[in-house]
Amino acid sequence: MEQQFETASNSISVPAYWRLVRQNRNFRNLWVAQIVSEIGDWFYTLAIYNLLLQLTGRASSVALALVVQVLPQTFMGPIAGVVNDRMSRKRVMITTDLARAVVVFAMLFVRSRATAWLIYPLLLLESSMWAFFEPARTATIPNVTVEEDLLVANTLSSTTWSVNLVVGASIGGIALALLGRNALFMLNTLSFVASAYFIGRMHFREPHAEAAAKIKASYMSAYFSVIDGMAYVRRDSRRLALVLIKTGLLQVGVSWVLFTVMGQRVFPLHRAGLDPQRSGVLGMSMLMGARGIGAIVGPLFSARWAGSSEARLRLGVLFGFLAVAAGYGTLGAAKSLWQACLWVVLAHSGGSTVWVFSTTLLQLNTEDRFRGRVFSAELGLAMLTLAIGAYLTGFAIDRGIAPQAVALFTGLAMLVPVGAWALAMRLWKEKTPQISPEPSV
Repeated sequence: MEQQFETASNSISVPAYWRLVRQNRNFRNLWVAQIVSEIGDWFYTLAIYNLLLQLTGRASSVALALVVQVLPQTFMGPIAGVVNDRMSRKRVMITTDLARAVVVFAMLFVRSRATAWLIYPLLLLESSMWAFFEPARTATIPNVTVEEDLLVANTLSSTTWSVNLVVGASIGGIALALLGRNALFMLNTLSFVASAYFIGRMHFREPHAEAAAKIKASYMSAYFSVIDGMAYVRRDSRRLALVLIKTGLLQVGVSWVLFTVMGQRVFPLHRAGLDPQRSGVLGMSMLMGARGIGAIVGPLFSARWAGSSEARLRLGVLFGFLAVAAGYGTLGAAKSLWQACLWVVLAHSGGSTVWVFSTTLLQLNTEDRFRGRVFSAELGLAMLTLAIGAYLTGFAIDRGIAPQAVALFTGLAMLVPVGAWALAMRLWKEKTPQISPEPSV
């Protein structure tokens, strides 16, 4: 692996982030690609969800859009995992970025209620490409950083995602109100082209692809690769528990539908000269921005506390789930937009901590040749939970259940992953089991 840094540090701090970005050219390019593509994504996501709610007046239309976005990541996970363990992950990322640019450009042709149906197949195609891209990006990070920098890299990636959410949701809401949807779609198209350019500037070894070239043809089939990947995860109950952590993040799917509706109907941000529709857009932007702020705050503070200790990373996952439960439970009692934003920050600081810590733990406990399949499976299962949460939220609101009640129930439901992970943590207190030999692939 090409090492473009001077020294590794266990310190999780601003200087550590700066050192990683300044000295590691490969990670820097991956990071810049993330920035430009995600800001574009947040811009156009606001435009799509607002358009659907405006045209149909139904929360379920937004929920359906989210389901269409995430289900391909569940069903295509096995294929995406095999591709990412058999091919250059760099090429996978570039190809899917360019394909997504074409798909988002096609959104420009959605101009009226009569053509609104085009949103769903286009979202399906775009999210199918993301199902290949995101596991490739996550699996690439250990190839371009040393082990001691993994938590720094994952925390920076998560914090960047959160900052992009704040910027995209805040500025995106203003841009949507002033410039219109087509401008936002065009910006997202260009962002994917820019992302592909920066990833193309990366140069690093990909041992999994080199080894795959030597594998016998009979083992190149997706069937055997998927079976081997499943056996690898199931053989270690601890690794299986790590794969399942993100399935507990039910609130991710809930938030997209809930915040869209709350912004429009419960907490519109009224300002002089703004009609109700635009006030709703700004209210939605504030809630989405608060989600991003929480996602920034969580890993920045919790990563400094956890350091390089896997025991603290596991404990941090438990604390993160508790924060989500408390945040959504109190969101249901919020009396103003500012109170709602405060509880959203609390909830998503916990959710982001869970995401970063579980990713780092899984990277530390997964071999390179299995990472594509393992992270595809993890992402697919998480997206299935997300889709279920989004669908149930839209279903409940359209049948007259108040958004505040949905938030309260979400907080109560989050006590389930709290209990499940508390039980799973006992696996690390048991005596280390005898590990059987690795399967050949």
